[in-house]
This record gives sequence, C-alpha cells and structure tokens, in this order.
Amino acid sequence: MSRAFYWMVLPAFVLFFVFHTVPVLQGVYYSLTDSPGYGEHAFVGLRNYVNLFKDDRILDAYLFTFQFAVVATILTNVIALAIAVGLSARIRFRTALRGIFFIPNVLAILIVGYIFNYLFSNYVPVLLGELAWIGVVVVAVWQAVAFNIIIYLAGLQTIPEDLHEAARIDGAGSWRRFRSVVFPLIAPFFTVNMVLSLKNFLQVFDHIVALTNGGPGTATTSVSLLIYTGGFQGGEYAYQTANAIVYFVVIVLVSIFQLRILQRREQL
Repeated sequence: MSRAFYWMVLPAFVLFFVFHTVPVLQGVYYSLTDSPGYGEHAFVGLRNYVNLFKDDRILDAYLFTFQFAVVATILTNVIALAIAVGLSARIRFRTALRGIFFIPNVLAILIVGYIFNYLFSNYVPVLLGELAWIGVVVVAVWQAVAFNIIIYLAGLQTIPEDLHEAARIDGAGSWRRFRSVVFPLIAPFFTVNMVLSLKNFLQVFDHIVALTNGGPGTATTSVSLLIYTGGFQGGEYAYQTANAIVYFVVIVLVSIFQLRILQRREQL
C-alpha cells in the first residue's frame, strides 16, 4: 500500500488519539482514585465501582433512564414509521418533505427545550409536577422522529412497486400489505432506527437540563445528568468517572444485544 495513504490518515489518527483515546485512558485511571477533579489524589482500586452498586441515587438514575429510553424509542419509531408510510403514497414530494420533517432534528436541543419548558409551564403545568418525565418524553420524541422518518422513507423507496401491485391483485388490504410486504423489506432500516434511538435516548441530557434540570427532586435525573452534576459540581469526579465507564459498557452491551436480536428477526 502506498505511503501516501498512511500520511493522509496520520493527522486524523493523531487527533483522535489525543482528543479521544488519551482522555478515555485518563478517565479509567481517575476512576481508580479518590480525585475530586483537582489537587492531590490517592489510588483506591475498585472501591468506586463497588460503591456504585450500593448508591440509591445511581440505581434510581439508571431505572429512570432506561424507562425513559424504552418509552421514547417505541413512540419515536411507531410515529415515524406511521408518518413515513402515510407519506410514501405521495413520494414524488419526498425532497421537500424530507426538508420539512428534518427541521426539528437540526434545531438546538437546549433552545427547543426552553421553548417547550415555557409552553408546559404556562399551559400544561402538571407536566412539571409528578408527571415531569412526560414532558421530557414529548420533546425528545418530537425531535427524534424527524431523523427516523427520513430513514424509513429511504427504506420505503427500495420496495419495488410491482410487489405492492401484486399484493393488491391478491386482495391484500393495507394492513396485510404492510405486515407481509412492507415491514419485512424495511426490517434493516427498522433495526438501524431502533438501535440508534435507544442509544441516543440512554444518553439523554440536554432535554432534561432545559425542561426539568432533574426535578422535581431527582425524579427526572438521568445517568448522564448525574455524572455531570456529581462529577463537576458535587466533588465526585473520580466516583462519577467510574459511573461513566460503567454506563459506557452498559450502553455498548445493550446496543450489541439489541442489534443481534433485531438482525436475527430480519432473517425470519
């Protein structure tokens, strides 16, 4: 292979190593210490990791985050798929429709969150009480649907019209055509959307900061928010670094498991 190839890749590799790999390795080291994020620190081994499983704050944050992610993932894909299927009949307008439906995805999450926070506070105040998590789900789903619609529309365009016509001739209704023809053929697109949606929702942060800031109390505190507040504001830098590493591993394992299950379903 030409040396020019290596010289072209080297700058990207160096940047990735310096700004990604090195901080990750530093994080692994600090997770084994009692560092508050500055000054001196001592090595404590796996104590931070053991304490994570005894901390009710951590367990509550994980429980809320997974509940939120599962609900938001299901709603996002159901709504996006329904809209995409509905639009497929008017697919000649796909370019304009893609632009329109993609708008929420390009808006800044914090700005959108603060706008919805104003609306909820003035018109639906109950959402800021014991049902605050519903407001977070509404905003997160509204913004995530945009991207998923584009993916589903791309998948629907890969289905030959001849298959639709053959199904109609056989007397298949709309639901039967969707279940037997459309959905099996867009299964890979469904897999991509489900995996990406769950991964992104498990990392929810900006929506919660803008809408509830983790409240009331800690009812809507996600793992990402807890890592941020505890690590940078609560003097738990090393402890929350350990939490971040554990959560990274959890997300990777969940994504791999989800991907394998959905890919196996594609082959049925």
